[in-house]
This record gives sequence, C-alpha cells and structure tokens, in this order.
Amino acid sequence: MRGPVTIAWDPSRNRSGRVVATLLLAAVSVMSLAPAAAADKRLPPPPLPAQHRHLSGGFAFRTPEGWKVDSPSENPEVVNAAGDGVAVRFVYRDGESGYDSLHGVCMLERLAGAMDMDPVVRYEYDFVGGVIGDRRALDSAFVVTYDKPILGQRQWRQRNVTIVGNGSSLCAITYAPLPLWKKSAPTRALLDAVLASVTFR
Repeated sequence: MRGPVTIAWDPSRNRSGRVVATLLLAAVSVMSLAPAAAADKRLPPPPLPAQHRHLSGGFAFRTPEGWKVDSPSENPEVVNAAGDGVAVRFVYRDGESGYDSLHGVCMLERLAGAMDMDPVVRYEYDFVGGVIGDRRALDSAFVVTYDKPILGQRQWRQRNVTIVGNGSSLCAITYAPLPLWKKSAPTRALLDAVLASVTFR
C-alpha cells in the first residue's frame, strides 16, 4: 500500500523556486489566530533530530528519525515527509504569489484525486489571517473523507498554513487521521513541532 506522501500530486505544478531568509518558527503561532483545535495543555515539542533541506537549499525542516522524506522528480517544488502515521507536505514557489489564491490552491493538496473523496469538507476554521515576521500568512483546517481508506482511515484532518513574503511563497500542509488527531496530544504536538522547525535561508 502506498503511503499518504506518495498518493496525489496533481494540484502542484512544477515551478522553480527558492525561499529567501526569514524564520518560520512562528508558523505554529498562526494557530493562535485560529480557534484552538483542542483545549488540552500544550506538550513540549518532541525531539526532531533529522534535518532535511529543500532541493533549492532555500528552506529546511526537522523530523523525528525514521521519517520518509522525498521530493518527487516530476514535482521538485514539493517535499513530502511521513512517519508515525501522519504526513507533512511543503509546496514552495519562487516569487510572491497572491497568498489567498495560493492558499486555496494548496488546500487542494489532498491524499487522493478529486474523484476519490467526498466533495464536501468539514471546516474547523478557514482563511484565518496573520503575520509571521514580515510575511503574510493564512491558516485553514478541515476534515476530508476519502472513498477508500488511506493507511486504514477514511477521515483525515488537513491543516494548511500559507506564508508569502520576501520574494517567496510556501505552503505547509499537515495530514493526520482524524481519530488519531482527536485522541493524541503527542500527535498534535509532533505536527506543530515539524511546522515550527522550518527555517529559511
């Protein structure tokens, strides 16, 4: 069975790019702009010893050891990471895209093609705006129901954080099976930590 990071590539189009200097450490802070997903106490971030760099060298992020990280040759603007039953996809573009339109495009980065899922998604929150350093940001979270189970689950919670500024654009997309997301504070802390680990050149 293919994992979630190897499943749908269609929405991302190949464009060259590089990400310019700033720090995404505040990426998770965008979540404070949106309603809290859970009222649980924040866990400390887990250790993320493995560092990975985008092929352009423009940004890097960290994961736990043992996660599978790849950038498909047919889609070099994308970096996928998966492990511990969850996945993260980064879509990076050179230049400053319209951040609301890019956010909408990145929300179509799903784990299966459009014909293989329920067309109606349940939004937790949508298009919550903010600022990360000197970049504009948007944050959305929603649940997608797939026709066939992916890693044993049909319902997945997807979060999209889009950051635009300093001559570059980045979408960071997290995927977690809904039951795992609801029940596991460590899973929520892990995904937040991976997003917060992103650094830019």
